[in-house]
Amino acid sequence: MFKKKAGFGLAFLLAAGTLLGACGSTDEEGTGKGNGEGADLKVGMVTDAGTIDDKSFNQGTWEGILAAKEEYGIQEKYLRPAGEIEAEYLKEIGNLYDAGYKFMFTPGFKFETAIYQAQSKYEDAKFVIIDGNPHKGDFVPDVADNTVAVFFAEHESGFLAGVATALELKEGEAGFIGGMEIPAVQKFNWGFQQGVTYANENLGTNLGIKEQNVVYQGTFTDSAAGGQIAASMYDRGVNVIFVAAGGVGVGAINEGKTRAGNGEEVWVVGVDVDQYADGIYDEANNKSVILTSAMKKITHATKEIIKQELDGEFPGGQTITYDAKNDGVGLPDENPNLSEETVNKVNEVFEKIKSGEIKVSGEQGNLIK
Repeated sequence: MFKKKAGFGLAFLLAAGTLLGACGSTDEEGTGKGNGEGADLKVGMVTDAGTIDDKSFNQGTWEGILAAKEEYGIQEKYLRPAGEIEAEYLKEIGNLYDAGYKFMFTPGFKFETAIYQAQSKYEDAKFVIIDGNPHKGDFVPDVADNTVAVFFAEHESGFLAGVATALELKEGEAGFIGGMEIPAVQKFNWGFQQGVTYANENLGTNLGIKEQNVVYQGTFTDSAAGGQIAASMYDRGVNVIFVAAGGVGVGAINEGKTRAGNGEEVWVVGVDVDQYADGIYDEANNKSVILTSAMKKITHATKEIIKQELDGEFPGGQTITYDAKNDGVGLPDENPNLSEETVNKVNEVFEKIKSGEIKVSGEQGNLIK
């Protein structure tokens, strides 16, 4: 039986999290194309105190905004708060509003209470919160008509990564390193384990996961700890580690890169976005320790919601989940370390999830026995 380690409190168990992030304060503004259907729409973004090249939610959201700029001609601007507290988020939301950017994206659960306040303070603005529900501090969702809450089916993405990993390695031991023990991270773990189970029971693989190799570090920032945890797992004979841990995951990836560069056959499964480039240890031959990545298609979701606004169909007051059915999760389009046979089989599994033939649970109860 696979278990998780001790929790970090009800607050985190009820929230959905951004996996990667940094710190700082800056902003950037564009002018749009000046033509096209979106020329008059000014789309703003407040980063989660990180950078727009964090290879996670900030970057995925910003790239979606830039894709909308390219196709529809919108104007765009992002602001990076000085800190990670509600007051700093509200300050930058207010700055965007004052600059005329009244359609705003905020990536991550840390914005939940800030958006709760902003949606009533700025009633003529519209808000999109990624992986979070507005609430007043009681974790009771309160999505106003000028706000949409966006979530992703991490368990389905994790499931596909589990199937791909088992198919490619055939046998051996897997591990999981999570950041904070919140639903978005837990569901990656649970889905991954279900995917491995499915492959073992239906596709002739024999990949295991021991309880000691499922670890939640407790933060998204301690890279050194991630490297240490990964080193311990590899030393215990783990062949591949699925990381859903932000900066902690970066440490694990770096440990994997060092070992792969020294000739060890170890692997890492990335998260949120395609992390293949982050795992490159041999640039001359484009060799990466990243086997594949369990992706949330944040860029796709961002661009789609901007298009809905342009079409007069902003889904205000709703909570939307991007999953296999609406192509909101999946593996990268290119997986250099996966065989064609593995990719084809995973595509078949994806279609079965999409049709409902395979149902992936977002609960802990259906893990590998």
